[in-house]
Amino acid sequence: MAIKFYSLGAAEEVTGSKHILEVDGHKYLIDCGAFQGKRAEADKKNRDFNVPAPELEAVILTHGHYDHCGLLPLLGKHGFTGNIYATPATRDIANLVMMDSARIQARDREYLSKQAAKKGETFKWVPLFDEADVIQTVNQFVTISYHRPAWIGPNVQLEFYDAGHILGSAMAVITAKDSDGKEVKIAFTGDLGRKNKAIIRDPDIIPPVDYIVIESTYGNRRHEETDNALKLLAEKTQEIVQNKGKMIIPAFAVERTQEIVYYFHLLVDKRIIPDIPIYVDSPMAVNATSIFQVHPECYDAQTHEAFLIHHKNPFGFNSLKFITSVAESKELNNIDGPMVIISADGMCEFGRITHHLANNIEKPSTKVLLVGFMAEDTLGRRLQNKEQEVKIFGEWHQVRAEILQINAFSAHADYFESREWLDSLKNPKLKTIFLVHGEPKAQTYFTQYLNENGYNDVKTVKYGRTYKLD
Repeated sequence: MAIKFYSLGAAEEVTGSKHILEVDGHKYLIDCGAFQGKRAEADKKNRDFNVPAPELEAVILTHGHYDHCGLLPLLGKHGFTGNIYATPATRDIANLVMMDSARIQARDREYLSKQAAKKGETFKWVPLFDEADVIQTVNQFVTISYHRPAWIGPNVQLEFYDAGHILGSAMAVITAKDSDGKEVKIAFTGDLGRKNKAIIRDPDIIPPVDYIVIESTYGNRRHEETDNALKLLAEKTQEIVQNKGKMIIPAFAVERTQEIVYYFHLLVDKRIIPDIPIYVDSPMAVNATSIFQVHPECYDAQTHEAFLIHHKNPFGFNSLKFITSVAESKELNNIDGPMVIISADGMCEFGRITHHLANNIEKPSTKVLLVGFMAEDTLGRRLQNKEQEVKIFGEWHQVRAEILQINAFSAHADYFESREWLDSLKNPKLKTIFLVHGEPKAQTYFTQYLNENGYNDVKTVKYGRTYKLD
């Protein structure tokens, strides 16, 4: 039985997850994500699509974040006609994320073509895919619930385990069997979540496997305790009440927005903060919240106890308002604080958050609260680095707002939590740990840390390099 794998994305970088597992010549793609970062650079990398789509037996999607599902529509355009396996919630979220991307690309083309026409220039840029491509992709989905093994190819079985990262996120445990009954088990964690997170369950303990391909986003960082983060959130909310300011929170539309809303709901319910207006200004986040509401099977026991058994909606309370129209979004600029605005994109690269930052970043009464990972070369990373001047829509802005960061809300396990999860497996048959989905500094630190804690064979996956799994 010949087994090997290689990566075409998220190799010594965080975005663009694409991993190919080959079993006796049959190829399986785990995730098909988009690269993110500098726009021109990311666009070029996404167009250099080198996945052997017609040769794929099947595709496995671990979860619905853009950097894991964003290029799925390209597979069909390049000849893939097989099944895409995912959990039910992941299918729904991926559909939303891909359709949103198609619409943004269509709007970008319309805008850029008009700009080019005004300058008398030839315009050649075309979207990577359109809404019709997304519809075709969604029709290829086959959903599998957690802990339900399924045969997905010749002598290859897939079982999903809860990754505890976002709604519907899964670790893919793939078992390859030969005619003599020999088994090789490989686990792809996708994005590994954390214990005691709001809304969703803790990461599952998976059965013993021979190889683990694990993410390393926070391979050199620890997260704050959630209790301390909630105290800071309450304290800074009280400050904007006193100063009649605005708190701007860039947040990913899927999971992070719902988690922040959940925590504000708790703080309001417990009367720790006053009932001030909290706006979720992101059409995609509004739609994502609707998906959360129809998948309570993914909630943890604490969410059931805090809200559902009391017939309360975790994502709805009196001072919370969802904004969908452009007119309503613009009107927020004319309303005095105090208020909280939660808006996408989480890395501040596009979407309505950029407008809110442009309008408020120079005001000392504004607080910008960063609550997620910021990739290199993004506006979010520049704010995180405390740069005094940033460019938004081609114009320089002095950063006079208070820039804050809370790491406790991250949906990724840090290096200590990842090692704790590995220890909990009590896996005597584990041969090798492969690191993906991380920047080089994080992976170097994480490798050393794992070595010091008894994991001797740890490899950082290199782009395009083939690894034999025997």
